[in-house]
This record gives sequence, structure tokens and C-alpha cells, in this order.
Amino acid sequence: MSLPIIEQQLFRRVCGKFATGITILTLCDAAGAPHGMTVNSFTSVSLDPPLILVCIDLKARLLNQFITGARFAVNILHEEQKDLSATFARDCDRFEAVDWDTGKSGAPIFPGVLATLECAVTQIVQAGDHVVVVGNVSHATWREGLPLIYFNSSYRALRPDTSAS
Repeated sequence: MSLPIIEQQLFRRVCGKFATGITILTLCDAAGAPHGMTVNSFTSVSLDPPLILVCIDLKARLLNQFITGARFAVNILHEEQKDLSATFARDCDRFEAVDWDTGKSGAPIFPGVLATLECAVTQIVQAGDHVVVVGNVSHATWREGLPLIYFNSSYRALRPDTSAS
């Protein structure tokens, strides 16, 4: 017996009840031009080897840059980087007025992010209207701070736990 397919708006609303961090996925194309997009569908997969995954809409222009072996970075945003997230969620020249450096993998890295993971694409799997990109992590950095959170269709901030003394 198969279950009925739920209505898309209900599914979106229910999934919005799961708080996620916000990342910006970045890479450079063969000509060295930087590309990036805001992504909240990111998770760790494995410790040995260190693997992560990101999900990208089939309609995303950035998707054409991903091939097996391509190098990319996941920039995990700090709570004060809402504007950076919004810039990379829009369809514009995203790198025009944004500071960035080149990471060890050659992918763009943003100053002030909470953490970065630099990866090589090891697998791409189509799943519905998205692809799942699996990356093998070759370099990672982090700093203290709180993440930018997305919950119930809006940006949020974590409140530090003040109950522990």
C-alpha cells in the first residue's frame, strides 16, 4: 500500500519547522570566475572519510559547474552575515561588492564566516527536483561564534544558554 503524496505547500511548511544553518556554496569555473549560492540543505555524512552533502535545485545555474572532481567550498555563515546570505540568494552579480579570498582548494572563502569546508565532488545523485552533491573534505577551518539560522521561513539567531553558571 502506498501513501498519498502530500501537497507541496504543506510539505514546505512542515520542513520549515526544522531549523537549519545557512551556508554559501562557492567554486570557481574553469576560467577562474567565482560562483556561489546560498544553501541551507547541507549536512555531514561520514567521518571516515570526511564527507558532506549539499542539495542543489536542478534549475540552479551553478549546478553546471559541478562535475566529479570539481572543488568547492561550504561557507557556514555567522549570525551577523544575513546580508551576505541575501546577496547570494538573489540572481545578480553576487561577487561584485563582496570581499573574498581564495581557499586552499581554489574556491572562494568569505572572511568572518563561522566555518569553512573545502571539498572535492565525489558523487552526484539526482533526487526529485534537486541533486545531492557529495563532497570529500580536504580542508576545514572554524572560529568561535553563533550561526545564522533559518526557521519558519525567516532568519533567526540562537540565544546563548544563560542557565549554566
